[in-house]
Amino acid sequence: MPSNTDDLRALVSEGRNPNSADLDRLSSRQIVEVMNTEDAGVASAVGSELDAIAAAVDRIVAAFRAGGRLIYIGAGTSGRLGVLDASECPPTYSVPPGMVIGLIAGGDHAIRHSVEDAEDDHAQGAADLDGVRVGPDDVVVGIAVSGKTPYVLGALDRARAVGAGTVALCCNPGAPVTEIAQIAICPVVGPEVLTGSTRLKSGTAQKMVLNMLSTASMVRIGKSYGNLMVDVAISNDKLARRAAGIVQDATGCTANEAEAVLAASGGKVKLAILMQISGRDAETAQAHLESARGVLRDALAAGEP
Repeated sequence: MPSNTDDLRALVSEGRNPNSADLDRLSSRQIVEVMNTEDAGVASAVGSELDAIAAAVDRIVAAFRAGGRLIYIGAGTSGRLGVLDASECPPTYSVPPGMVIGLIAGGDHAIRHSVEDAEDDHAQGAADLDGVRVGPDDVVVGIAVSGKTPYVLGALDRARAVGAGTVALCCNPGAPVTEIAQIAICPVVGPEVLTGSTRLKSGTAQKMVLNMLSTASMVRIGKSYGNLMVDVAISNDKLARRAAGIVQDATGCTANEAEAVLAASGGKVKLAILMQISGRDAETAQAHLESARGVLRDALAAGEP
Protein backbone atom coordinates (compact mmCIF):
# COMPACT_ATOMS: atom_id res chain seq x y z
CA MET A 1 0.00 0.00 0.00
CA PRO A 2 1.41 3.44 -0.93
CA SER A 3 2.33 5.72 1.97
CA ASN A 4 1.01 9.24 2.45
CA THR A 5 4.40 10.48 1.28
CA ASP A 6 4.13 8.50 -1.96
CA ASP A 7 0.61 9.80 -2.43
CA LEU A 8 1.83 13.40 -2.13
CA ARG A 9 4.79 12.89 -4.43
CA ALA A 10 2.47 11.53 -7.11
CA LEU A 11 0.78 14.93 -7.49
CA VAL A 12 1.77 16.97 -10.54
CA SER A 13 2.26 20.03 -8.34
CA GLU A 14 4.69 18.14 -6.08
CA GLY A 15 6.92 16.76 -8.83
CA ARG A 16 10.55 17.75 -9.42
CA ASN A 17 11.10 20.15 -12.27
CA PRO A 18 14.04 19.07 -14.48
CA ASN A 19 14.45 22.65 -15.71
CA SER A 20 15.48 23.79 -12.23
CA ALA A 21 17.39 20.73 -11.03
CA ASP A 22 20.55 22.80 -10.44
CA LEU A 23 18.75 25.78 -8.95
CA ASP A 24 21.20 26.27 -6.08
CA ARG A 25 24.13 26.48 -8.50
CA LEU A 26 22.67 29.28 -10.57
CA SER A 27 23.38 33.00 -10.41
CA SER A 28 20.63 35.40 -9.43
CA ARG A 29 20.09 36.29 -13.10
CA GLN A 30 19.84 32.62 -14.06
CA ILE A 31 17.37 31.83 -11.25
CA VAL A 32 14.98 34.59 -12.22
CA GLU A 33 15.32 33.64 -15.89
CA VAL A 34 14.30 30.05 -15.10
CA MET A 35 11.38 31.32 -13.05
CA ASN A 36 10.27 33.69 -15.79
CA THR A 37 10.43 30.94 -18.40
CA GLU A 38 8.34 28.64 -16.23
CA ASP A 39 5.82 31.40 -15.49
CA ALA A 40 5.32 31.95 -19.23
CA GLY A 41 3.32 28.74 -19.43
CA VAL A 42 0.83 29.64 -16.69
CA ALA A 43 -1.47 31.72 -18.87
CA SER A 44 -1.71 28.88 -21.37
CA ALA A 45 -2.64 26.43 -18.62
CA VAL A 46 -5.37 28.79 -17.42
CA GLY A 47 -6.49 29.26 -21.02
CA SER A 48 -7.21 25.55 -21.30
CA GLU A 49 -9.82 25.98 -18.55
CA LEU A 50 -11.77 28.91 -20.00
CA ASP A 51 -14.94 26.88 -20.61
CA ALA A 52 -15.04 25.81 -16.97
CA ILE A 53 -14.20 29.31 -15.77
CA ALA A 54 -17.00 30.79 -17.88
CA ALA A 55 -19.44 28.19 -16.54
CA ALA A 56 -18.45 29.20 -13.01
CA VAL A 57 -18.97 32.87 -13.85
CA ASP A 58 -22.48 32.12 -15.14
CA ARG A 59 -23.27 30.29 -11.91
CA ILE A 60 -21.91 33.15 -9.79
CA VAL A 61 -23.91 35.71 -11.77
CA ALA A 62 -27.07 33.69 -11.19
CA ALA A 63 -26.27 33.62 -7.48
CA PHE A 64 -25.75 37.38 -7.32
CA ARG A 65 -29.00 38.03 -9.13
CA ALA A 66 -30.81 35.80 -6.65
CA GLY A 67 -29.34 37.71 -3.72
CA GLY A 68 -26.70 35.07 -3.04
CA ARG A 69 -22.98 35.36 -2.37
CA LEU A 70 -19.64 34.21 -3.71
CA ILE A 71 -17.69 32.43 -0.98
CA TYR A 72 -14.03 31.51 -1.44
CA ILE A 73 -12.55 28.98 0.95
CA GLY A 74 -9.04 27.56 1.14
CA ALA A 75 -5.95 27.00 3.26
CA GLY A 76 -2.52 28.63 3.22
CA THR A 77 -1.68 30.49 0.02
CA SER A 78 -4.92 29.33 -1.60
CA GLY A 79 -6.96 30.75 1.26
CA ARG A 80 -5.03 34.02 1.28
CA LEU A 81 -5.62 34.50 -2.44
CA GLY A 82 -9.35 34.02 -1.91
CA VAL A 83 -9.36 36.53 0.95
CA LEU A 84 -7.42 39.00 -1.22
CA ASP A 85 -9.86 38.74 -4.12
CA ALA A 86 -12.87 39.08 -1.83
CA SER A 87 -11.41 42.09 0.00
CA GLU A 88 -10.86 43.98 -3.25
CA CYS A 89 -14.46 43.71 -4.46
CA PRO A 90 -16.07 46.37 -2.21
CA PRO A 91 -13.71 49.24 -3.19
CA THR A 92 -13.65 48.27 -6.87
CA TYR A 93 -17.35 47.64 -7.36
CA SER A 94 -19.06 49.27 -4.35
CA VAL A 95 -20.61 45.97 -3.32
CA PRO A 96 -21.33 45.24 0.35
CA PRO A 97 -18.51 43.35 2.13
CA GLY A 98 -20.71 40.29 2.62
CA MET A 99 -21.37 39.78 -1.10
CA VAL A 100 -17.96 38.20 -1.72
CA ILE A 101 -16.44 36.40 1.24
CA GLY A 102 -13.00 34.88 1.73
CA LEU A 103 -12.56 32.15 4.35
CA ILE A 104 -9.19 30.67 5.31
CA ALA A 105 -8.29 27.67 7.45
CA GLY A 106 -7.16 28.97 10.82
CA GLY A 107 -9.26 32.13 10.57
CA ASP A 108 -8.06 35.70 10.08
CA HIS A 109 -4.90 35.00 12.11
CA ALA A 110 -3.80 32.70 9.28
CA ILE A 111 -3.80 35.55 6.77
CA ARG A 112 -0.52 36.84 8.23
CA HIS A 113 0.73 33.79 10.12
CA SER A 114 1.35 30.19 9.20
CA VAL A 115 -1.29 27.84 10.64
CA GLU A 116 -0.43 24.85 8.50
CA ASP A 117 -2.18 22.16 10.53
CA ALA A 118 -5.55 23.92 10.13
CA GLU A 119 -5.88 22.57 6.61
CA ASP A 120 -6.21 19.01 7.94
CA ASP A 121 -9.51 19.71 9.73
CA HIS A 122 -12.34 18.44 7.52
CA ALA A 123 -15.03 19.37 10.04
CA GLN A 124 -13.77 22.94 10.41
CA GLY A 125 -14.27 23.60 6.71
CA ALA A 126 -17.94 22.76 7.12
CA ALA A 127 -18.15 24.71 10.38
CA ASP A 128 -16.66 27.84 8.81
CA LEU A 129 -19.30 27.75 6.09
CA ASP A 130 -21.95 27.29 8.74
CA GLY A 131 -20.51 30.37 10.42
CA VAL A 132 -21.45 32.51 7.41
CA ARG A 133 -24.78 30.68 7.03
CA VAL A 134 -24.09 29.20 3.61
CA GLY A 135 -27.31 28.53 1.70
CA PRO A 136 -28.71 27.40 -1.65
CA ASP A 137 -28.41 30.87 -3.22
CA ASP A 138 -24.64 30.97 -2.65
CA VAL A 139 -21.69 29.70 -4.69
CA VAL A 140 -18.74 28.20 -2.83
CA VAL A 141 -15.34 28.08 -4.56
CA GLY A 142 -13.01 25.60 -2.89
CA ILE A 143 -9.38 26.55 -3.60
CA ALA A 144 -6.67 23.92 -3.10
CA VAL A 145 -3.64 23.31 -5.31
CA SER A 146 -3.48 19.62 -4.37
CA GLY A 147 -7.23 19.25 -4.69
CA LYS A 148 -7.30 17.05 -1.60
CA THR A 149 -7.05 19.47 1.35
CA PRO A 150 -9.42 18.11 4.05
CA TYR A 151 -10.55 21.59 5.13
CA VAL A 152 -11.66 22.40 1.57
CA LEU A 153 -13.22 18.99 1.04
CA GLY A 154 -15.27 19.47 4.21
CA ALA A 155 -16.43 22.86 3.00
CA LEU A 156 -17.48 21.58 -0.42
CA ASP A 157 -19.30 18.64 1.17
CA ARG A 158 -21.27 21.07 3.34
CA ALA A 159 -21.97 23.39 0.43
CA ARG A 160 -23.40 20.51 -1.59
CA ALA A 161 -25.48 19.34 1.35
CA VAL A 162 -27.26 22.71 1.60
CA GLY A 163 -27.73 23.04 -2.15
CA ALA A 164 -25.18 25.79 -2.79
CA GLY A 165 -23.33 25.96 -6.08
CA THR A 166 -19.88 24.38 -5.87
CA VAL A 167 -16.72 25.16 -7.82
CA ALA A 168 -13.32 23.54 -7.34
CA LEU A 169 -10.08 25.33 -8.22
CA CYS A 170 -7.02 23.07 -8.12
CA CYS A 171 -3.90 22.29 -10.13
CA ASN A 172 -3.95 18.47 -10.13
CA PRO A 173 -6.24 16.65 -12.57
CA GLY A 174 -8.63 14.08 -11.12
CA ALA A 175 -8.22 15.44 -7.58
CA PRO A 176 -10.93 14.68 -4.97
CA VAL A 177 -12.31 18.25 -5.10
CA THR A 178 -13.16 17.75 -8.76
CA GLU A 179 -15.40 14.84 -7.85
CA ILE A 180 -17.34 16.86 -5.28
CA ALA A 181 -17.79 20.16 -7.10
CA GLN A 182 -20.30 20.80 -9.86
CA ILE A 183 -17.69 22.77 -11.81
CA ALA A 184 -13.98 21.92 -11.76
CA ILE A 185 -11.30 24.40 -12.84
CA CYS A 186 -7.92 22.72 -13.06
CA PRO A 187 -5.05 24.60 -14.73
CA VAL A 188 -2.13 22.16 -14.78
CA VAL A 189 1.04 24.24 -14.55
CA GLY A 190 3.40 21.37 -13.78
CA PRO A 191 6.12 21.04 -11.14
CA GLU A 192 7.33 24.18 -9.42
CA VAL A 193 10.80 25.71 -9.84
CA LEU A 194 11.28 25.09 -6.11
CA THR A 195 9.82 21.64 -5.55
CA GLY A 196 6.50 21.76 -3.73
CA SER A 197 6.44 25.55 -3.36
CA THR A 198 2.96 25.91 -4.80
CA ARG A 199 2.76 29.63 -4.05
CA LEU A 200 4.72 30.00 -7.31
CA LYS A 201 3.19 28.86 -10.63
CA SER A 202 0.18 27.24 -8.98
CA GLY A 203 -0.50 30.35 -6.94
CA THR A 204 -0.16 32.53 -10.02
CA ALA A 205 -2.64 30.35 -11.87
CA GLN A 206 -5.09 30.53 -8.98
CA LYS A 207 -4.78 34.33 -8.83
CA MET A 208 -5.46 34.58 -12.56
CA VAL A 209 -8.58 32.42 -12.27
CA LEU A 210 -9.88 34.33 -9.25
CA ASN A 211 -9.35 37.60 -11.15
CA MET A 212 -11.52 36.19 -13.93
CA LEU A 213 -14.24 34.86 -11.65
CA SER A 214 -14.80 38.10 -9.76
CA THR A 215 -14.17 40.54 -12.62
CA ALA A 216 -16.29 38.76 -15.22
CA SER A 217 -19.11 38.21 -12.72
CA MET A 218 -19.13 41.87 -11.70
CA VAL A 219 -19.11 43.01 -15.33
CA ARG A 220 -22.05 40.70 -16.08
CA ILE A 221 -24.16 42.29 -13.33
CA GLY A 222 -23.50 45.82 -14.57
CA LYS A 223 -20.48 46.94 -12.61
CA SER A 224 -18.78 48.32 -15.72
CA TYR A 225 -19.70 50.50 -18.70
CA GLY A 226 -17.52 49.30 -21.52
CA ASN A 227 -14.27 48.76 -19.66
CA LEU A 228 -14.80 51.60 -17.19
CA MET A 229 -15.17 50.95 -13.44
CA VAL A 230 -18.43 52.85 -13.04
CA ASP A 231 -19.13 51.58 -9.52
CA VAL A 232 -15.74 52.42 -8.03
CA ALA A 233 -15.99 53.72 -4.47
CA ILE A 234 -14.51 57.20 -4.02
CA SER A 235 -12.53 56.83 -0.80
CA ASN A 236 -9.41 58.91 -1.41
CA ASP A 237 -8.01 61.68 -3.61
CA LYS A 238 -6.65 59.30 -6.23
CA LEU A 239 -10.01 57.59 -6.61
CA ALA A 240 -11.78 60.97 -6.76
CA ARG A 241 -9.57 61.91 -9.70
CA ARG A 242 -10.14 58.53 -11.28
CA ALA A 243 -13.89 58.89 -10.87
CA ALA A 244 -13.88 62.27 -12.60
CA GLY A 245 -11.80 60.81 -15.42
CA ILE A 246 -14.24 57.94 -15.82
CA VAL A 247 -17.17 60.37 -16.12
CA GLN A 248 -15.23 62.33 -18.73
CA ASP A 249 -14.33 59.21 -20.72
CA ALA A 250 -17.89 57.91 -20.64
CA THR A 251 -19.64 61.16 -21.53
CA GLY A 252 -17.14 63.40 -23.31
CA CYS A 253 -17.75 66.18 -20.80
CA THR A 254 -15.16 68.58 -19.40
CA ALA A 255 -13.33 68.13 -16.12
CA ASN A 256 -15.41 70.85 -14.49
CA GLU A 257 -18.64 69.27 -15.72
CA ALA A 258 -17.51 65.89 -14.42
CA GLU A 259 -16.79 67.27 -10.96
CA ALA A 260 -20.13 69.09 -10.89
CA VAL A 261 -22.23 66.11 -11.91
CA LEU A 262 -20.34 63.86 -9.48
CA ALA A 263 -21.16 66.26 -6.68
CA ALA A 264 -24.82 66.31 -7.74
CA SER A 265 -24.88 62.50 -7.79
CA GLY A 266 -23.47 62.20 -4.29
CA GLY A 267 -20.21 60.79 -5.60
CA LYS A 268 -21.83 57.89 -7.46
CA VAL A 269 -19.97 57.48 -10.74
CA LYS A 270 -22.58 55.39 -12.54
CA LEU A 271 -25.37 57.73 -11.54
CA ALA A 272 -23.31 60.75 -12.58
CA ILE A 273 -22.76 59.29 -16.05
CA LEU A 274 -26.46 58.59 -16.49
CA MET A 275 -27.34 62.12 -15.33
CA GLN A 276 -24.79 63.71 -17.66
CA ILE A 277 -25.84 61.74 -20.75
CA SER A 278 -29.60 61.74 -20.17
CA GLY A 279 -30.05 65.13 -18.57
CA ARG A 280 -32.12 63.56 -15.79
CA ASP A 281 -31.91 64.73 -12.21
CA ALA A 282 -30.41 62.46 -9.57
CA GLU A 283 -33.69 61.08 -8.27
CA THR A 284 -35.09 60.25 -11.71
CA ALA A 285 -31.80 58.79 -12.92
CA GLN A 286 -31.53 56.63 -9.81
CA ALA A 287 -35.03 55.26 -10.42
CA HIS A 288 -34.07 54.36 -13.99
CA LEU A 289 -30.92 52.61 -12.75
CA GLU A 290 -32.89 50.58 -10.25
CA SER A 291 -35.40 49.57 -12.94
CA ALA A 292 -32.46 48.42 -15.06
CA ARG A 293 -31.04 46.36 -12.15
CA GLY A 294 -28.05 48.67 -12.00
CA VAL A 295 -26.96 48.09 -15.62
CA LEU A 296 -26.02 51.51 -16.97
CA ARG A 297 -26.30 50.59 -20.64
CA ASP A 298 -29.85 49.30 -20.08
CA ALA A 299 -30.79 52.42 -18.12
CA LEU A 300 -29.52 54.61 -20.96
CA ALA A 301 -31.38 52.56 -23.57
CA ALA A 302 -34.61 52.89 -21.58
CA GLY A 303 -34.57 56.62 -22.12
CA GLU A 304 -34.03 56.42 -25.87
CA PRO A 305 -36.98 57.00 -28.23
